[in-house]
Amino acid sequence: MKITEKTITIGGNTNKPITVNRLGYGTMRLPGDMVWGEPKNKHEALEILRTARNKGINFLDTADFYGDDITNHLIAEALHPYYDDLLICTKVGAGRTPDKGWKVFDTPENIRTSIDRNLKTLKMEQLQLVHFRIMPNSETPFKESLQTMFDLQNEGKILHIGLSNVSPEELEIGLSMGNIASVENAFGYGQRTSFSFHGQESRGLQEVMPLCVANNITMIPFWSLQNSLPKNNDKIAVIAKKYNASPAQINIAWLLHYSDLILPIPGTSQLKHFEENINARDIQLTEEDMIFLG
Repeated sequence: MKITEKTITIGGNTNKPITVNRLGYGTMRLPGDMVWGEPKNKHEALEILRTARNKGINFLDTADFYGDDITNHLIAEALHPYYDDLLICTKVGAGRTPDKGWKVFDTPENIRTSIDRNLKTLKMEQLQLVHFRIMPNSETPFKESLQTMFDLQNEGKILHIGLSNVSPEELEIGLSMGNIASVENAFGYGQRTSFSFHGQESRGLQEVMPLCVANNITMIPFWSLQNSLPKNNDKIAVIAKKYNASPAQINIAWLLHYSDLILPIPGTSQLKHFEENINARDIQLTEEDMIFLG
C-alpha cells in the first residue's frame, strides 16, 4: 500500500490553487515553555526552519498567538525573502494573556488586528492560507467572525480561508458562506475524535472527515503526535520494529497512508527529531500494516 500522493493541492476548487509537498511542519513547539517567549535554543529553531527549506518542506503552520508572535518572527528571520513555493499558513481567533494563558480573540476588530499583525511580522502583502480558530463558547457569533474573514479575502489580505477546531455544523455553515480550503482539527493514531484538555474543547477531525472528503477539503491534523505516542503503543511498536523506525515516524506514516487529503504537520523543537520526522515520508506501510494498526 504505497503513499499514492506525495503532494496535495489546497484550494483545488478555486482559480488559485496551491500545491505543496505532503508533509509540513507545525511551529507551535518552537517558543519557550507553554508556547511563550523565545525558544530555549534560538539557533536550533532557526536551523529547523532552514532545514525545512532544504529538505523540501514547503508548508509551515504558524500563528501570531504562538510565542506571543515568536514563531512568525522566527520564520521571517530564517526564511525571508521566501522561496517561491513556500506556503505559510497562519491562524486567527485566539490570543494570549500576560500570565501565558489563552483567550478568545474573534470579534471582527480582533480578527482584523490579527491579520494585520501577521502580515507585518511575516513581511507579506497577502496571507496565502488563514485558519479561523474556533474557540467554543465564544460570545461572538460564528457567522460574524467568518464573514470578517471573507471580507478580508475580498480585500486581498487573505488568499485562502480554512477553519480550525470546527464542528460538523460549523463546517456546513462555512461551506454555505464561501469556499473552505482546509480544516485543521485534532487527529492522530491514538486520538481521532473530540476531547477536552485543561477545560478547552478540541474538536476531532474524524467527525468532519466525511464533509471534507465530499468537498475535497485538505485535512491538517494538529496534536497528531502528542495524543498518539502514549496510547496504543503496542501495535505501533510492532510496526516500528518491522521498519526499524521510531514510534513517531510510524504515527506520521500512518497519517500519510490514512487519506490522500491529510497533510501532516508534526512539530518539534529539536533538529534531530525534525529530521527523523521528515524520513517518515519514505516508510511505505502495507495494506496489512494498516489493517493491523486499525
